[in-house]
Amino acid sequence: MLIVETRLYLRDWPSLLFTIGLPVALLLVLGLSIPFMTEANASGERPMDTQMPSMMTLLALLTLACNILPAVLTTYRERGVLRRMSTTPVHPVRLLGVQLLINLVVGVVSAAILISAAAAVFGSPLPGQPVVFVLVFLLGSAALLAIGLVIAALAPNGKTAPGIGAVVMFPLMFLGGMWVPRDIMPDALRTVSDFSVAGPFAQALKDAWAGQSPELGHLAVVAAGLVIFGGLAVRLFRWE
Repeated sequence: MLIVETRLYLRDWPSLLFTIGLPVALLLVLGLSIPFMTEANASGERPMDTQMPSMMTLLALLTLACNILPAVLTTYRERGVLRRMSTTPVHPVRLLGVQLLINLVVGVVSAAILISAAAAVFGSPLPGQPVVFVLVFLLGSAALLAIGLVIAALAPNGKTAPGIGAVVMFPLMFLGGMWVPRDIMPDALRTVSDFSVAGPFAQALKDAWAGQSPELGHLAVVAAGLVIFGGLAVRLFRWE
């Protein structure tokens, strides 16, 4: 199943290129057009080094979770592919797991390209704790993709999936610090962000990038999100 689904996934290469290319393009455009992105502040830090790579990584993963992944499964449901699968021994866990794994690999590729582009063009340093960064990335990516599986389980067809995905994606982007950095959020808003999966994930990525150890509370929220949303996806999934 993994091999077959990967081949089908790669056939939709325009969506794949968009998912990988958009965050890289935004990174380059913002970094080259906005001077303060590459200027050091009073503490000697540049937004390009402390904010942009992790934010663009979050954007790529949310695009996968809220748009690409649900579209695949809802299209299958709409075309009757899932109904035919239901007559086979394939369990929903296997199907959902394969979709999560494929999109996780795409997320890894996207993040690697982003980090390489930031280093090559702007001289951004690599993550200070690379092993921790990779582990946090895999955990958080799986949690966000689990949210996408819930969307796929609930959306009846391919027309409604993008709308549901947008309703979920943009608040998570905001709570993850995409537009308002978490450091300057009001206390009440930052508390909401701390329980949003996207917020703790973005903060843990930023901490690992800076060579610091992520807070255990943030990791616990992300891990809980993976378990809760993964379980909901399996429970709510319907073949048709």
